Amino acid sequence: TERALQELETSGASEQAIRMATLTQLLRLRQVCCDPRLLKKPADAEAVSEENSAASAKLEAFRELLSEALDDGHRLLVFSQFTSLLALLKTELETQNVAFAYLDGSMTPRARQAEVDRFQSSPEIPVFLLSLKAGGTGLNLTGADTVVHFDPWWNPAAEAQATDRAHRIGQRKVVTSYKLICPGTVEEKVLALQEEKRALLADVFEASDAAAAKLSLSDLRDLLR
Repeated sequence: TERALQELETSGASEQAIRMATLTQLLRLRQVCCDPRLLKKPADAEAVSEENSAASAKLEAFRELLSEALDDGHRLLVFSQFTSLLALLKTELETQNVAFAYLDGSMTPRARQAEVDRFQSSPEIPVFLLSLKAGGTGLNLTGADTVVHFDPWWNPAAEAQATDRAHRIGQRKVVTSYKLICPGTVEEKVLALQEEKRALLADVFEASDAAAAKLSLSDLRDLLR
């Protein structure tokens, strides 16, 4: 990772190009923290299906959390920034015969509301999988009493808004929130950033525009070290 960036610098690449390369590396590191299979290319799909999914420490932690939550009668909202990760979780829940609702940004407003209504009115559906950007605001999901952030968002305010979906008027239970973090990784480094800097970094990823980055290139590079 660092060598590739150094080679870019040596070749005389612009700061903009180095920023883009740095953000790409950060994205890959974030994906690896969630599940190594997120880095697989489409051509590797068959191999992915045959892989032992326990390769993801987070997935194993999620399995334990899910099992305990279901045994105790809890209902969960599970947020991720990556729809590719949500696809893996859908497969996991199907394998375990656990009913779930699903919502991401590709769905129409009517389809989203239909899934919300289905979850809210069906106590037998214990899990709702949501992409963070699509499910983070404007939804009333008081049917859940447990919130799981599978991967941390750069902006703490965005995470709080997502968690608040379960803290709406009509909620009668205590709501518990979990954040799954891989120790010793870029996730831990991002959480150590001051909230102001995390918010600036969130703006970059939401806009997908490295030119909008207000963090210095040095700050970005530090996250890779």
